[in-house]
Amino acid sequence: MPEASWSFDAIGTRWQIDTATPLEQAVRDEIAELADDFDREWSRFRADSLVSQLGREAGAVPAPVDADAMLDAYVELATATDGAVNPLVGETLARRGYDASYSFVDRGARPAPEAWQDVVGWDGGRLSVSEPALIDVGALGKGRLVDKMLTLVRSLVEGDAVVDGSGDLAAVGAPVRVALEHPYDARRAVGVVELRDAALCGSAVNRRAWGEGLHHVLDARTGQPVRQIAATWALAPTGMAADAIATALFFDGGPALAHDWGVEWVRMTTDGRAEWSPRWDGELFL
Repeated sequence: MPEASWSFDAIGTRWQIDTATPLEQAVRDEIAELADDFDREWSRFRADSLVSQLGREAGAVPAPVDADAMLDAYVELATATDGAVNPLVGETLARRGYDASYSFVDRGARPAPEAWQDVVGWDGGRLSVSEPALIDVGALGKGRLVDKMLTLVRSLVEGDAVVDGSGDLAAVGAPVRVALEHPYDARRAVGVVELRDAALCGSAVNRRAWGEGLHHVLDARTGQPVRQIAATWALAPTGMAADAIATALFFDGGPALAHDWGVEWVRMTTDGRAEWSPRWDGELFL
């Protein structure tokens, strides 16, 4: 089991990396630089990021190394959820109050552009928009960064390792027992699962919630927050896949995509029922 722990802030959230031996300062600096690079490319909360630039004016920028993997996954997410998950939901979230200044002032619902693939391009080494459009990769971006951090840690440090980005985590080596936090009571768990050489990501409507029933999980087709699902958890070989499915599970089509990707999952409805995939190997407290 990992014996050394390092906590730090990156991309607007708290991280913890557990390793068999303490991370030297040079390793910590590399990890911090990796997170900052990702943030400068994909954060819609930073005025100097690439996606903020594209949100202000149409055009093209050099494509970040993660563009193909993440936006290709969004194609599958959008198809499976009939457009409910869409990377142009950024302006929709901002209008509902989840903006760069965290104003939490609701300016009304606005659907994201339905034909987002006609607006966003990511081929030929360029990331482009045909009109000003605010790209948001929140459906899978943190999971992608978990993967990148774990890959970097494994290249620099031997032994067991766990990367935890405030609930999106991946582990290698010895198994790690993880509780599934109850969405309505952080002191309780709805179950536990053993994580080994895999990633677990969760999402819940009680996180990043404000105003009259507003939260960060919006249906891109309507600009309205989801109402039927309270929390989701997905167990996958990679953090990006787990994060993406944890988002998709808030909508019809999520379970089918999870099956296609070989991802196991649990979700809790807002009326307190639990649903799970046939091969879910964790324990649920029903």
